[in-house]
Amino acid sequence: MKVLSLILLAFLIFPLTACNAPAAHPIITTFYKKKAKGSSIPHSAIRTRQLKIKDTIVVTAVGDMMLGTAYPDPGKLPRDSARKSFNAAKPFFAGSDIVFGNLEGTLLDEGLPATYKKNLKVAYLFRMPTTYGGVFKTAGFNLLSIANNHITDFGDKGCKSTTKTLDSAGIHYAGLETCPFTIFKKDSITYGFCAFAPNAHTGPLLQTKHVQAVIRELKKQCDIVIVSFHGGAEGATYEHVPFKMESYLGAKRGDVHLFAHAAVDAGADLVLGNGPHVSRALENYKGRLIAYSLGNFCTYKSVSVAGVCGLAPMLKLKLTRKGEFISGNIISFRQNHQDGLKRDTLNHAAKRIKLLTEKDFPQAGLQISEDGIVKPAL
Repeated sequence: MKVLSLILLAFLIFPLTACNAPAAHPIITTFYKKKAKGSSIPHSAIRTRQLKIKDTIVVTAVGDMMLGTAYPDPGKLPRDSARKSFNAAKPFFAGSDIVFGNLEGTLLDEGLPATYKKNLKVAYLFRMPTTYGGVFKTAGFNLLSIANNHITDFGDKGCKSTTKTLDSAGIHYAGLETCPFTIFKKDSITYGFCAFAPNAHTGPLLQTKHVQAVIRELKKQCDIVIVSFHGGAEGATYEHVPFKMESYLGAKRGDVHLFAHAAVDAGADLVLGNGPHVSRALENYKGRLIAYSLGNFCTYKSVSVAGVCGLAPMLKLKLTRKGEFISGNIISFRQNHQDGLKRDTLNHAAKRIKLLTEKDFPQAGLQISEDGIVKPAL
């Protein structure tokens, strides 16, 4: 009954709660029909305008990003105010319609941790200055997930400050109960985005029926639906997809395979995972790409980057305007606490994802080369 109530609530509030975006969008084909009827515009001109409608898009996606924390003191912030954090990556964002990542923490200038965090035996607390919103914007990010276990590190104050900062920067986001999804338009494409996690006050990863209800409703309004999830156990020993419910530190972290397939079945066109802090496999399911974890991408000091945790993949994908996977590229980076994010021309991240995909999904429907080229299997 509780799940049913949540689904009904999602339908009732859906047009009213989209994050930083209008609820309704005009249909382009209808616009052209209205212009053509009784118009003095030549039909050749109308056809020319129609040709400008995009038939493919490029989505660039990365994993967890935490650019330093000012709590408990500014000693864990980069000395350059994070301005150079993405210098190695920015050239590869060029030509992208969507640049996506997971914001692993809050954007907040001052404040104390949430009470439940202070009561934990071991607590990682991430409080980035609000000026870092501009760092993400300048780098090229226009879509972020805030559904994770660190968005509530500083309670409601941290959540509100984060969303306000992203609104001011013009960056689309979703993932909280108060903003479970967003709808926005870029060029001729209407995008829907929603994000889920197994944590309080985020989109409920563990409630599959609710997840599917949100995605189905988004698909009715949008050309392409992108779904992010924060799930799976954490650390170097959890690179493989286990095909069952995962737990970490006694808490359920989701059956990410079940979740991803349910999302695509409901209408998701691209599913992007994060949470384990390591890379996981890719899968082509029903012509839609699933990335089970994109690992760490740009994290500073408070997150381990030892061994495979330091591999930082960037996934650059080409999709049809209907969301069908055409091709992609895994661009490999590495990071350490001294030098930050650096391009890895030896392609370790790509090779690791290739290996994990072949092991976990021998019928993944993909071909991945040693240098990271990803194509549908023949």
